[in-house]
Amino acid sequence: MKQLLLMCLISTSLFAQNARQATDESQVWMGFFNQTRFSNKWGVWGDFHFRTTEHFVKEPSKGIIRLGLMYYFNDDLKFTNGYAFINHFPEEGHAHVSQPEHRIWHQLQWHTRYGKIRTMQWVRLEERFRRKIKNDNELAEGYRFDERIRYNFMLTIPLSKKGIVAKTLSAQLNNEAMINLSKNNVYNVFDQNRLFLGLAYNFNSHTNLQVGYMNVYQQLAAGNRFKNINAIRLFFFQNLDFRKQGVKH
Repeated sequence: MKQLLLMCLISTSLFAQNARQATDESQVWMGFFNQTRFSNKWGVWGDFHFRTTEHFVKEPSKGIIRLGLMYYFNDDLKFTNGYAFINHFPEEGHAHVSQPEHRIWHQLQWHTRYGKIRTMQWVRLEERFRRKIKNDNELAEGYRFDERIRYNFMLTIPLSKKGIVAKTLSAQLNNEAMINLSKNNVYNVFDQNRLFLGLAYNFNSHTNLQVGYMNVYQQLAAGNRFKNINAIRLFFFQNLDFRKQGVKH
């Protein structure tokens, strides 16, 4: 845990030291997350994203489909193996063609409660297969392979004395740090840091809508170039439980 927190602090430090070298962008990130539990041990994960860029809504940036099979150690600890497909719409490095990416991912996620306050954390390892690009305008044969580790921490503080219950608001602080592990990443071992501040409206105990501001600070492959993204983030979360009442624990 200490190593993961250190990784987060290092990424934040890099952000502060290099902010003046960054190119600014404004984006909108929209996402739908679903976790469905079928038994005490098994469930499925799905999340779907669409992102825009250029003055928030001018151009598409990315489309993501991520699926996984979850194993529950208990109600607060679970492990997921999954697959994701990402479409990187035309941007710098492939300005005239979309770049497809396939990912295999593995994730350990855990939840903690401190009275009415809740935290969620996960560590995710990704194997990334990105299609090679030829002359900035067409897809080449083969894929570039990279690995990346991600650490995500979310703090949820209810704004109601009742706690996190239906028809109440919660404040949220979320930070995610990403580190490249592949030897191909010579100049950008630090990949990016995502810091989110916002509100969550709890429709009920298993559904909420999160809206807020997110800053993404990313180091590009050249190493001396950075991207600073100011984004509006709109995420919808749904957690379903289809276990029979008598077998829950």
